[in-house]
Amino acid sequence: MIGRSAFAALALMAGLASAAPLAAQAIPLPATAPAQDEPPTELSDLQTRDARLFAAGWRLVTANAPFCGDVIPATGLLLHDAAGYGEPAQVRGEFGLSGDIGVLAVAPGSPAALAGIAANDTLHSLDDRVLDEAFPPSDPAWQRLVDINDTLDGAMAAGLVALEWSRPGAVPAQSLVASIPACASRFEVLASGSRAVADGSRVLLGRDFPGFAYPEDEFGAAVAHELAHNLLRHRALLEPLGRPRALVRLTERDADRLMPWLLANAGYDPHAAARFMSRWGPRHGGGLLRSRTHDGWDERLEFIETEIAQVERLIAEQGSADWSRHFAPQATQAAAD
Repeated sequence: MIGRSAFAALALMAGLASAAPLAAQAIPLPATAPAQDEPPTELSDLQTRDARLFAAGWRLVTANAPFCGDVIPATGLLLHDAAGYGEPAQVRGEFGLSGDIGVLAVAPGSPAALAGIAANDTLHSLDDRVLDEAFPPSDPAWQRLVDINDTLDGAMAAGLVALEWSRPGAVPAQSLVASIPACASRFEVLASGSRAVADGSRVLLGRDFPGFAYPEDEFGAAVAHELAHNLLRHRALLEPLGRPRALVRLTERDADRLMPWLLANAGYDPHAAARFMSRWGPRHGGGLLRSRTHDGWDERLEFIETEIAQVERLIAEQGSADWSRHFAPQATQAAAD
């Protein structure tokens, strides 16, 4: 864990494990939508960050699916619900939605993208079920998207899913959308905060997380670190034992060590994990973290570089970095001893 965040945006990754999000904070909206030459609004800024996190997460979970123990079908859609915000009508107006359920982002190269679905499209129906009728606004507000995603998950498990959507100002389009295997983890940008956290099923980044300013492959490394916590089931390992500091430290070490494996399989440079730590560590890796729950950043860098050498050897020999067979989690072994 790089840190902890407080509020979740009301957005869920369609096709990846459904769970109730953290309590969402209503986002204050401007009185009028800005002109195109004005600075981005709070909502459009969040959408940009969501799209970046979603794209990196999609690369990581789909490329590493052959090695994940929990794999599910995914379309590459990130949805949001206008009714879940403080001012639904203004949200629909800003994004050009003709209904409540909008497409917040689409992963590049995903089945949804290949079907022609794009950000700011309105999703109207799923297998002939009109969404605004079959899934009315709920209390709590997040339950509506959970129900829609559960329905989408079930449809994808059975095969192709029929979706109807429309672009702002255009007539609706329809298509049968496929899915591909993905590791079961979702990705969300939170409405506030600057930290990152993995909760077992999600990777959550605060909107002010410093990694958003990093180069793409180093940003991918930050996402891979949090994703590693989920893939290695660290939360399930720690909670029954009361989160002892020594074991937490090993889970952090394992998440660092797994970064280059996940990056390499997703087509990133595995050395980006080392570059990320060299950039992140001196600014954010000192103080209490060094002595209690994290190794020093220089030690973390050494662990990462050792793994990079193994990853490059395996790729040269086998064409992929199968961490399910060749990565040895230290925390799991320590908990078993």
